[in-house]
Amino acid sequence: MNIELRRDLEQRLLEYVKDYRIPLTENQARLMVAHLDLVIDKNKVVNLTRITEPAEGLVLHCLDSLMPLAFISSQIGSQDVVLDVGTGAGFPGIPLAIATGAHAVLIDSVGKKVNAVNDFATVLGLNNVEALHVRAEELALERPESFSYVFARAVAQSNVLVEYAAPLLKKNGLLVLEKANPTEDEIAAANRAAKICGMKFVSRETCELPNGLGHREILQYQKVAKFKIKLPRQNGMAKNQPLGI
Repeated sequence: MNIELRRDLEQRLLEYVKDYRIPLTENQARLMVAHLDLVIDKNKVVNLTRITEPAEGLVLHCLDSLMPLAFISSQIGSQDVVLDVGTGAGFPGIPLAIATGAHAVLIDSVGKKVNAVNDFATVLGLNNVEALHVRAEELALERPESFSYVFARAVAQSNVLVEYAAPLLKKNGLLVLEKANPTEDEIAAANRAAKICGMKFVSRETCELPNGLGHREILQYQKVAKFKIKLPRQNGMAKNQPLGI
C-alpha cells in the first residue's frame, strides 16, 4: 500500500467515523490503516480474511470494528479490560484498543491467526494488546470475571456468545454483539439464554455501513446476576447443546 493510498484511506476513515459520531484522532486513523495494510500483506501467506481490497477493508474491517462505540452509553478507557472473541486478523480488538486505550485481550482458536495478530501489535507498538490461542471456555477458567466488555463480531449464534461471555464478564459488564441480519428466532434464543446466564438484554440498535456494504445490528447484554447453571460448561457444549433453544 503506497503512502498516497494510506493517506487517502486515513482521511476517509476520519470522515466515516464523523458520520457516526465516533471520536478518532488522525494518529488513531493512521494506526488503523497501518493495521489493515499489515493484514492485507500477511493474507498472502496466511489465510486471515476474504476482504483484501483496501477501500472495502476500510469499511468492513476498520469502520465495522468501531461501530459499537456509536451505541455504547458508557465510555471505554484505559481503566477497562476488553475481550474480543474470535478475533481473526485482529478485528474488532485492535481498532477498539487503538480508539479507546483499553487493554484488549484477543482470542482465537487458530494459532496462526493469533501469531499474526501478536506480530501486528508489536509492529504497531500497541502495548495494550495481547492475543491468545485459547477457547472462550478455557479463558473463563483462567480469568473469570476479568472483563468490563466482551465483543464478538460474526463468530457464532448470539445465544452461544451470551454463554461464552457470562463467566468472563465482571458484574455489570457488557457483552456487545455485532450482527448482520439476526433472525427473530436467534434473538429470542439469546434472550432465553441470557436469563439462564445471569444476563439481561439492554438494547438492539441498527445502522447501515457506507457505500452499500451492509446492514449492522448491535446487541447489548449486561451481566446482572449469578448463573442458574455451572459455567463455563465443557468445551464445545455451548455450540453443540446451546442454551435457550
